[in-house]
Amino acid sequence: MYLENKTSLEIEMSQTASQGHQGRSSLRSPKAVAGNFGELCLLEGISERLDTQKLQQSAGQCVIHTEGFVPIRQEDGKNFSAVNILRGKTNSANLTERSPLLRFSQDDSITYMTLHDPSFVGGEEPWNNGSLDVERRYRLGSEVTSLSLSHSSSSEKYDPLDNLNLSFRFTSNVKCCFKVSKTATIFAFVVLCSLFFSMYPDRDNPWRMLAVSSTESFSMNVTDFRDNALLKLQVAGPFAGGMIDLTTQEYILIQVEQTEQPGQRRRRTQQVTHNWTIPLHAERSDQIVETKTFEMLNSDPIAITIQAFLQDNEVVPLSMTHQPLYVSVETQVAIAGIILAGVYVLIIFEIVHRTLAAMLGSLAALAALSIIGNRPSLVTVVEWIDYETLALLFGMMVLVAIFSETGFFDYCAVKAYQLARGRVWPMIIILCLIAAILSAFLDNVTTMMLFTPVTIRLCEVLNLDPRHVLIAEVIFTNIGGAATAVGDPPNVIIVSNQDLRREGIDFASFTGYMFLGICLVLFTSFPFLRMLYWNKKLYNKESIEIVELKHEILVWRQTAQRINPASREETAVKCLLMQKVLNLESLLRNMMKTFQRQISQEDKNWEQNIQELQKKHRITDKVLLVKCVSVLAVVIFMFFLNSFVPSIHLDLGWIAILGALWLLVLADIQDFEIILHRVEWATLLFFAGLFVLMEALAQLQLIDYIGEQTALLIKAVPEDQRLAIAIILVMWVSALASSLIDNIPFTATMIPVLINLSQDADVNLPVKPLIFALAMGACLGGNGTLIGASANVVCAGIAEQHGYGFSFMEFFKLGFPMMIMTCMIGMCYLLATHIGLGWNM
Repeated sequence: MYLENKTSLEIEMSQTASQGHQGRSSLRSPKAVAGNFGELCLLEGISERLDTQKLQQSAGQCVIHTEGFVPIRQEDGKNFSAVNILRGKTNSANLTERSPLLRFSQDDSITYMTLHDPSFVGGEEPWNNGSLDVERRYRLGSEVTSLSLSHSSSSEKYDPLDNLNLSFRFTSNVKCCFKVSKTATIFAFVVLCSLFFSMYPDRDNPWRMLAVSSTESFSMNVTDFRDNALLKLQVAGPFAGGMIDLTTQEYILIQVEQTEQPGQRRRRTQQVTHNWTIPLHAERSDQIVETKTFEMLNSDPIAITIQAFLQDNEVVPLSMTHQPLYVSVETQVAIAGIILAGVYVLIIFEIVHRTLAAMLGSLAALAALSIIGNRPSLVTVVEWIDYETLALLFGMMVLVAIFSETGFFDYCAVKAYQLARGRVWPMIIILCLIAAILSAFLDNVTTMMLFTPVTIRLCEVLNLDPRHVLIAEVIFTNIGGAATAVGDPPNVIIVSNQDLRREGIDFASFTGYMFLGICLVLFTSFPFLRMLYWNKKLYNKESIEIVELKHEILVWRQTAQRINPASREETAVKCLLMQKVLNLESLLRNMMKTFQRQISQEDKNWEQNIQELQKKHRITDKVLLVKCVSVLAVVIFMFFLNSFVPSIHLDLGWIAILGALWLLVLADIQDFEIILHRVEWATLLFFAGLFVLMEALAQLQLIDYIGEQTALLIKAVPEDQRLAIAIILVMWVSALASSLIDNIPFTATMIPVLINLSQDADVNLPVKPLIFALAMGACLGGNGTLIGASANVVCAGIAEQHGYGFSFMEFFKLGFPMMIMTCMIGMCYLLATHIGLGWNM
């Protein structure tokens, strides 16, 4: 530390004897300053001596003398000027930044205080040369002046810096008002949503068990409806997804009928009927819940009839529940859009942490559901959370936390530096390419959890800024994940759909088609990435010494802020600490100028640096490394088997949890708190809040509305241009929607919409181009925003834990242009293959 805090450093104080006062003031014994800078206590006990020991004023004179300084005296009853102290002019060259704050001479008549160091601010860099120095030093001067015990007399001359002081105070007041208003607004919003949520009970709609067959139907009447209400109908049974063939497949027909009474528009009574057809699964095994909302005309009774069209006389068991909703679909979609926009405003402008923003959005969505009469129970909300994803994240976090203790990440960083031969951009391209290849076969989250610590350590070794490198890696991770059927969750959902398998979209055909397109996207993305990073300085602007000096400045500033200036002595000490901060800031500026001249974009001594790095960064625990590599290899192998071997009844979350448990046992971890401290709990809470938010928005009909509007736009296009427009529309709607909302529920919602659209006789579109456009847009659209893909959030959380967190806008400036470019290339590939070459069968 530049202001050393050693046990030999003693802070003493001597005071003059006032006129008429005989004898010396008793001095308190010196006390060593504690070694903990966070708990630094200077001049402890001065406040207790306030009544008995004070700095004496003689005939209106107050003397503060600096060793090697010219004494500053204030006469004629005036106080000393803080600006004169801050000028720091000295003739002594023996003072350094390690000089103590206070020293006392043998003469009790003068108090000595080392205020300034000529090596920091001297004749060549006066305090009033730059506006930045003026602001900093006057901020200190105004602080000392306000802490002074006496006030300036009315005859004091006008200070030209008063206007600057007023501007500082105005800015400070504005910031304080903004902070208070932000907190008050958010708190009022939370209280209001809590009140709305508590005013309505949970929906209590018991399921009704029934059975239908080809000869027996079921009928019921529903009453007590308001005008312009919606009927939400949920039916559970052995259903199959997708469109049905009425001539060959068995299905259930649900009819909802309501009578429209005569009025101004109609003279006669009219019967309005809504038909809902649900296909039945051939094996009658799984129970699937289907939901549909019907718009009612008035409050008259509603008749619900269920019929089964079967090839034999067997009975189909069903269960059904209904619920009235009192807000139209358009209003629900508008509310959902407002909530989603509010969450993005909180995240983009960093008003609150993204985890809190997701939780606030979830609360607002739940309050909206309560108002429309669809409040879910606590059990239902908990079921909305995707625990498989959370288990995968938690298990991999534990594995990586133990893995980092072996020094393996440091070793990999040095090897990557050696492979790139000391050149930065070849190294970045190698890292991005490896990440893209791995993410094609592993989950994107797993890839980034393994790559992020290696990248951060590599950038620290090379003095690079990890933020830009991490953003580039996660972008290529999302691109590579779209290449195979197991690389990204939307692809897994697509190849798992039975109706799409019957259309010929299986693992092999899907991977073969997407792999060619993503390879084209991947290799055209590298030049575009280089263009985006053309004017960005990848090298860190700060050396290790500069980082340490900044941390020291922060320590001294916090120490000064903790001092309560209740006495003149404490005021002087706070002045000294703030002056020390200014001195160190001046030294920091000089170091920054020197460091900028030393930066080189290409390390020409890379061979010598590699030898030094290999000596410094080695494997620290080879036994633990063998254990970690063994367990991680088994976990990754099980990830592969989970996609190809159906007899393994373990999801990805279970595999990660079991792997973490194996490694905890093998590593014989004693201090479990250290491992838990490295788990990104904020990231896990963010995903939990995001799952609740997205499901609540789905309950507000937002995702269904997007799918329906997309289908209507495609139907409105002329038939000769319909396929090309459909590919473009599905591609860009999927990309933009996936960058704003979670792509998993969006993909699951769009698949039946596209299947029904392709089987509509009036539309006459093949299903393969639409599904490939959906997959391409949903995967590549995750690069649009920070919360567009799970890998983005995980990477940002790990980087933030290491002190290199990047904001929403930092990711958006690089990710969104990459999303636009990659989607353009993907769209061209889709149009060339399906329109030009006719790969539609």
